[in-house]
Amino acid sequence: MSRKSAAAKRVRLFADAMEMEAGQGRMPGDIDAIAKAIHSKRTELRTNGKCGAIGFAGMAAALACNLLAACAGPDFVAPSPPNVTGYTKESLKTSSASYGSGQGQGQRFVEKLDIAGQWWEIFHSRPLNDLVEDALKHNPNVQAAQAGLRVARETTEAQKGAYAPTITPGYNSFTQRASTIVSPPSSNPFTPYLTLDTAQVDVSYTPDVFGLVRREVETDEALAAVQQFQIEATYLTLTSNVVAAAIQEASLRGQIAATKKIVAIEIDLLRLLRIQKKLGQVAEADVALQEAALAQAEETLPPLEKQLAQQRDLLTALAGRYPSEEVAQKFTLESLNLPHELPVSLPSKVVEQRPDVRAASATLHSTSAAIGVAIANRLPVINLTANMATSFDNLGLLFTPNANAYLLTAAVAQPIFNGFTLYHKQRAAEAAYNQAEAQYRSTVITAFQNVADTLRAIQADARAMTASVKAEDAAAKSLAIVRKQLELGQVSTLAVLTTQQTYLTAILARVQALANRYADTAALFQALGGGWWNRMDIPAQEPFDLADVLRVTAPK
Repeated sequence: MSRKSAAAKRVRLFADAMEMEAGQGRMPGDIDAIAKAIHSKRTELRTNGKCGAIGFAGMAAALACNLLAACAGPDFVAPSPPNVTGYTKESLKTSSASYGSGQGQGQRFVEKLDIAGQWWEIFHSRPLNDLVEDALKHNPNVQAAQAGLRVARETTEAQKGAYAPTITPGYNSFTQRASTIVSPPSSNPFTPYLTLDTAQVDVSYTPDVFGLVRREVETDEALAAVQQFQIEATYLTLTSNVVAAAIQEASLRGQIAATKKIVAIEIDLLRLLRIQKKLGQVAEADVALQEAALAQAEETLPPLEKQLAQQRDLLTALAGRYPSEEVAQKFTLESLNLPHELPVSLPSKVVEQRPDVRAASATLHSTSAAIGVAIANRLPVINLTANMATSFDNLGLLFTPNANAYLLTAAVAQPIFNGFTLYHKQRAAEAAYNQAEAQYRSTVITAFQNVADTLRAIQADARAMTASVKAEDAAAKSLAIVRKQLELGQVSTLAVLTTQQTYLTAILARVQALANRYADTAALFQALGGGWWNRMDIPAQEPFDLADVLRVTAPK
């Protein structure tokens, strides 16, 4: 058989092995799988009597050609969105329940409605807008996340430097005094001193034959993407916390106002009972019961006031300030406006909009690239070096042919045995990928759960708001009737106390129901990703500045 036909057989054999591996779903960068495939194919050909002159050298050459053409390890493919069409088992109602107008109005769900980058502006509160913007500028968590992104970007750029050769110039100068009795130190017999100067340039380069550097850069780029989406998650968490804290402050102010209203009613009734006692219409025990009811109502105020003070501290801290630098903005439920239309993104869009899902996908990408790094570390490493120098003992000989010297070196190193360390590192990288894949699925499930929870909560809040408004109206009407009856002496004090307690419960329930509507509306925007893709204040990567490259001192 001719050498040409033998080489052709080698190529066909290797192609058949690659095709067999591709059919089994494995990447051609897996050197172990390729070796096993070649061994299996050779055994098959020997059994059929067709192996002929195909030798191991030909196999190795074909294997090397394949590895030169491909980057080691699998190429990352982003996970597909979940194959679901909704967030809840039952169909989502297009609107929530409503009662009257204003704060009891219904809300309408709108599919495919985009989310603004400044989503908190839907509440139409200037103080809230100002506080959120202030928090984004001064909160240290945001500043830390931005610094982390710069670290990740610079690390990636540093890794890209491995694509280029390393050039290191040097200059050496030394002077030696030798004994003139033994031999003259230089070509000049009249001086015992020898001065030798050497100028040289060292150049080293490691070709990225098997894609080690490419996979390392890919890993760093994926980690930089993780950091980018962590910034978006930090922004979303901060803005959501500020909005939630403002709503909670408004709720506490509403509860305090409602409690003070009840206290005023209790005081008025106590005054009435004392007048009736003087007239002999009620007993001392009735007055004592009303005094106890008044004290009980007043007792609920200090805990609410404490919560309000702590809520102010929280808002101040979120704005990046110390408690003594309390923010000026104050919030009431009446200062906020409930949005009429609420976005409901498609499930396939949520995986693109949620920063935590995108960060999990980028983490999965980095672990995929790490498999390639582990595989490439098991393959040969080629190092090319060159040294060019000129040595002289006087400037007249500089760059003359006899003063010049150079050294060229090419080296190949292949790990053969290291206690299976590199093999187990590859297995560990593959296990890390499986772990990241499971964590990604968990993140997606949690994201869908968050959306489903908020949609159910918004609908339940509307029904609770309707019920609480009706209950408050009925309790207020009942209290007014009982008060008139008390003036006429037609009801007992116990009936009055019961009616007062019912009204207090109803008015507080209405305040909390309204606050829940605002809070769950904000939670829906958070669950859908918060519109970061429409923001205009995303920090850009700092431009390359040669002055910074030449500066070796730390910046001020």
